[in-house]
Amino acid sequence: MKKLMLFVALMMGVSFGFSQKMKEAEVPAAVKSALQKQFPTAKDVKWDKEKNQYEASFDLNKADQSVLFDASGKIVETEVEIEMSQLPKGVTEYVKANYKGMNVKEAAKITDASGKVTYEAEVKGMDLLFDSNGKFLKEVKEAKEIKKEKDDEDDED
Repeated sequence: MKKLMLFVALMMGVSFGFSQKMKEAEVPAAVKSALQKQFPTAKDVKWDKEKNQYEASFDLNKADQSVLFDASGKIVETEVEIEMSQLPKGVTEYVKANYKGMNVKEAAKITDASGKVTYEAEVKGMDLLFDSNGKFLKEVKEAKEIKKEKDDEDDED
């Protein structure tokens, strides 16, 4: 019973620690206005809240895109899906050398508020982040991968 309670508490923490889906009516007016001003053709916007920031996800020009705003409507970062061929040269070599037998499933270009560009390559439930020259920065496990690992640990007990 203690393990079950601990597991439930942990999963609640994990789910609240990452993004939470929200209805458009719950998004601050300044954030919705900023999205409309910067991306007037964005349609079927899906909203998530990440701590005290708001993420709008939508399709624009046949590419998945997301924009992270602070509560005042200021853009924190944008993320645009790109073709694998648009990743910097070092990314493919890094994945081949360090994740043998695995392929990049999705790729994205991330631009922060200051204009700094990083690249994201998704490999087996992980986001690998690279600088604009293709130099590896870090590995970030996705929420669903963290949950799977926790489930596997619980099965071993």
